[in-house]
Amino acid sequence: MSTITEHFNIPGPVPFIDLDVAIDNRLFVDPHAVRLMKTPKPYADDAVHCIDTFLTEIVRCITSGNPADLRRGEDLLQHFKEPWETRMGMSKRGFRGHGGAEDIGSAIWKALTEDLIALVHVGILRQLDELPMFVEGVDRDITSDLTTRLMFEPLGRFTEAMVRQYPEFTTNGNGTKRVTRPVWNPTTADWDEATFDLPSADGRPLLLVPNGWARPTLLMSATRFYEKTILDFAQIERAVRASNGTLIKTPKELLGKQKGLGPGRSTNIRLTLQALTQDENLVAYFKAFVDAKFDRPDDDDDLVAA
Repeated sequence: MSTITEHFNIPGPVPFIDLDVAIDNRLFVDPHAVRLMKTPKPYADDAVHCIDTFLTEIVRCITSGNPADLRRGEDLLQHFKEPWETRMGMSKRGFRGHGGAEDIGSAIWKALTEDLIALVHVGILRQLDELPMFVEGVDRDITSDLTTRLMFEPLGRFTEAMVRQYPEFTTNGNGTKRVTRPVWNPTTADWDEATFDLPSADGRPLLLVPNGWARPTLLMSATRFYEKTILDFAQIERAVRASNGTLIKTPKELLGKQKGLGPGRSTNIRLTLQALTQDENLVAYFKAFVDAKFDRPDDDDDLVAA
């Protein structure tokens, strides 16, 4: 087993995540991390534009109410075959796991049009980053697959730029492999195809991911949302004021054991909707917390398309 730089004999440091080329690495492309990184240019901007225009189109199809739009929205969610070229994910052996692509689109559509329809209609749920907090089964691995597939075009261009920047990818017996993949077209708001020349490691194409775009856990996970924002809201809701004016709050570890307040996406949804009746946007509060805590890793701010 060897990392990308070891396999191609590239001297570091490099502006991409230096993964093992032979296995699935336990890192996951995080859409909110890409949003906060903002680099490298122009790839980060283009990647965020892809995920935002995709969910905007899904929301438009839902809120339209037109039967043709509803069919279109559900169909748009059926294109998430696992993008194994990144070497990221959860497979126990190798890097070509099966993922959840066949069923996850239908599960997301069902959640958006049923359990989350109120959040969609009031404009609370608008970004791909928010899905893991509310949709059962959409955790770091599935989120990474969705994000990578939607960002495949800017990632492919970034990879081609790295091939030009590092000649080791195409010398000393190394070469590229031409591949055609489905990509999201933010201009047409539809799926398209694009062709890329990607580095080849042991005969298999490799898609490079910029530093800072992937993490072992999601910034906006269901668990983090629950433990921080949902329980914060529940504490205030159930707090009592002592005779001296002090607000007495139930400890979170005890609160989470109360009926209806246990961890899970159903609790996240129910309390988020409850907070809305009081003009409290828990998603916005959580994002502000996450953004303030974000520890930006070192990256190459000056990298631009070659």
